[in-house]
Amino acid sequence: MSEATPRLLDSIRGPADVKALPRDELPRLARELREEIIAVTAANGGHVGPNLGVVELTVALHRVFDSRTDRFVFDVSHQGYTHKLLTGRGGEFFRKLRQTGGASGFLTQSESPHDAYGAGHAGTALSAALGMATARDLRGSNEHVIAVCGDAAFTCGITMEAINNVATSTKRLIVILNDNEWSIARNVGAMAHYLNRLSTSSTYNKIHHDLEKFFTGLPHGHEMHRVWLKWKREAKDFVVDSSIFEKFGLRYFGPINGHDFDELTKNLEFAKGLDEPVLLHVLTKKGHGLAAARSFPEKFHGLGAFDPSTGESRKPAKGTPPAYQDVFGKALVRIARADPRVVGITAAMPAGTGLSALASELPGQFFDVGIAEEHAVLFAAGLASQGMRPVCAIYSTFLQRAFDPIVHDVALQRLPVTFCLDRAGLSPNDGPTHHGLFDLAYLRCVPGVALMQPKDEDELVDMLHMSLSLGGPAFIRYPRGAGVGVTLKEEPAALKLGCAQVLKEGSDIVLWALGPMVAEALRLAQRLESEEHLSVGIVNARFVKPLDLELLGKHAASVPLIVTLEDHVLTGGFGSAVLEALQDSGGKAAVERIGWPDQFVGHGTSAEDLRLANGLSPDAILGRIAARWRRLGGAKT
Repeated sequence: MSEATPRLLDSIRGPADVKALPRDELPRLARELREEIIAVTAANGGHVGPNLGVVELTVALHRVFDSRTDRFVFDVSHQGYTHKLLTGRGGEFFRKLRQTGGASGFLTQSESPHDAYGAGHAGTALSAALGMATARDLRGSNEHVIAVCGDAAFTCGITMEAINNVATSTKRLIVILNDNEWSIARNVGAMAHYLNRLSTSSTYNKIHHDLEKFFTGLPHGHEMHRVWLKWKREAKDFVVDSSIFEKFGLRYFGPINGHDFDELTKNLEFAKGLDEPVLLHVLTKKGHGLAAARSFPEKFHGLGAFDPSTGESRKPAKGTPPAYQDVFGKALVRIARADPRVVGITAAMPAGTGLSALASELPGQFFDVGIAEEHAVLFAAGLASQGMRPVCAIYSTFLQRAFDPIVHDVALQRLPVTFCLDRAGLSPNDGPTHHGLFDLAYLRCVPGVALMQPKDEDELVDMLHMSLSLGGPAFIRYPRGAGVGVTLKEEPAALKLGCAQVLKEGSDIVLWALGPMVAEALRLAQRLESEEHLSVGIVNARFVKPLDLELLGKHAASVPLIVTLEDHVLTGGFGSAVLEALQDSGGKAAVERIGWPDQFVGHGTSAEDLRLANGLSPDAILGRIAARWRRLGGAKT
């Protein structure tokens, strides 16, 4: 196609334009969609592999169904880029994907009426779709509900809970099992092996190929096709056993080539006409259309900016410190090598959490349980009950899914499980489903836990060593991305539980900062002293539970204003803990809390953009502290 030839994609303003395209134009549309997705994610980062894999499937969905009235529910919805491009969200809006003012990296109802359901965590689609289908049945309407679930979603307990209720809740639901053998890392467990058996039976696939060729070659082949589809199901049962999905009441069809428009369309059309719950087993290739993404599917599941010609990630600026996750991963390898009781557990994210190092060096002490955070925590509890020292590495936002086992199984029994919460604080490009802004609030209320955050990567290593020596549950939260760049000590320091660190004394204001906000506090103190002529102290809080009550009481008795700084929502967070402690002790100091407001924070190009939009820029924070000081009369005690 010459440079002067208009792109077909630019003529697509909505699903009606997709339906109107001649069949022979669809491969060109698929090619242009992939080119656009690669170009935009190369610049902005994003979920490359999952989106490249579902281009034909998404186009076929829009050809057969109507997203204005029918309900598409994409599990996680990180594979929704093609859907966005086909529903009027192309052009500059899509080119600012995951950036301030641009398209979200996930589906969200507030962005488009074509997004029937917002999501960002795995395993939610089938339950939500079943609820939608049941609501349709109750009100007597006729729209179709289609749940697009990755094969990894079936490692989630919640998906299996939903499938158990399909047949008793609705008579009409279409489930698409998008089987690409990967979640983020390669799928694990019995379900992954079962799906592989369904899709790779040589006997069945020979029958599938030969019978399709035979029937489509007959006169009136279209009519015979319906007979073929029924036979296809029986042939599968004959050679592989009845599928597990049919035992749950869903009629099974597949496997289906997820990159063949004709095969996709005819199966979707057939499913559309059925009055029973059905599951279409669609085989796709993660990263289809980009050689590097096909070769390295885990890396290209989601990544930052990259070179589309080579697939190489854009190199960080020279001198960029190693990421917290990598520092954690290497430290855990050293600890586990010295102590065979120490094991690492991840929920399908070995690379993202840094546990790939443990998997490589000490595979016998590494466990990937799939996308099953609740099971991961219970599994850790069982290990700890038998004298092991499990380290559960789960992103802050995903640990929310396992709150009950944390309370009921780990904390109640006071089991020594260490939880490492990566991505605590903002995950700017990913937005509200991935920000780790709630963990302090949902963990601080649990009795008997230790809850902490390091100011830098060296202190992270210290906290990891200390946590493994405790006799109960411990939680270490730390941010996404590069560390501060400090030099790691040869041997960890012996931290004392609940003991904060005074970095600077001050008589007017003391800044109690948590984690990465310590660096912000250092900059704030300089400005407050130079611009407001105040004496400002700084405390690296380290621990949210237990708090350093002795030091806090000392400051409350001698300093007029205590300022808390946290990368967390204010409601129930670190500042709330300080207020509660001062109330209990009768402390007289005023408290100004700096943190995220009581609302869901959107996505943006950077943390700086989001802080500016939410009144948390350095200037705004300085203004709040200075104003509070003036309201106190600017007087020293």
